[in-house]
Amino acid sequence: MSEYELESEIAAYYERGGERDRLVHNARGRLEFARMQDLLRRLLPGDGLDVLDVGGATGVHASWLAADGHKVTLVDPVPGQVAVAALLPGVDAKVGDARALPCGDGEFDAVLLMGPLYHLTDRAQRVQAVAEARRCARPGGTVAAVTINRTAGWCDHLLFRAGGRDKGIGAEASLRVMREGVLRYTDQDIFTTAYLSHPGEVASEFADAGLPEPAQYAVQGFPGYIPELEALIDDEDARAHLMEGLRVIEREPSLIGASNHLLTVATVPA
Repeated sequence: MSEYELESEIAAYYERGGERDRLVHNARGRLEFARMQDLLRRLLPGDGLDVLDVGGATGVHASWLAADGHKVTLVDPVPGQVAVAALLPGVDAKVGDARALPCGDGEFDAVLLMGPLYHLTDRAQRVQAVAEARRCARPGGTVAAVTINRTAGWCDHLLFRAGGRDKGIGAEASLRVMREGVLRYTDQDIFTTAYLSHPGEVASEFADAGLPEPAQYAVQGFPGYIPELEALIDDEDARAHLMEGLRVIEREPSLIGASNHLLTVATVPA
């Protein structure tokens, strides 16, 4: 039994199901989803892999990974989400915590942390989650984690304010979060408690978990904040151009912190 518990406001947020359609119902979500597919399909270490999707929620990524031919095990701390994911073809779903995974050593070719790190506000627990992912991955396997960049809350506030919407994170809170990193559910009405990282912080946490010198990729990049993104993502030619340009800048050190999300990837030492 895991000694850890999910913070009550985080559990309540996900039990309400607010995130289930986030990656499909608007342009920003669809861009994030398309980029995660593009990145992982290029970075996973082969075909027909054993993949562990940690914090996989209702299986938005597990579903397409299984359809691609991988054997997917999904672990999530929210029972309601696990029940939904368990219905997906080719997905084995179980309740568990990223900090104490219910899996054996070296079971998987790839371990994905697509959400847990930005809900752990304590650095030691983030390092523990990455170390658990490393433990469960085979030598030569891949550990990949998504984090939210430190400027994301502030940029979201500006977008909402520019659009005349009285929603999101407040102005004062957005500046505090940009300085300190911790976004509390009481600061805003669109998400829940989260930790927003600098790219260098994530790299150092990987290193402390035994995964030195990881590669980092901007997911949406700064174009993810374009107000007219809907017109780009739904136009076939514009979308192709957008995706190709994002591949060009995805590892540019001077730009990776300007993306809403960051993907950090490491190979487990042999």
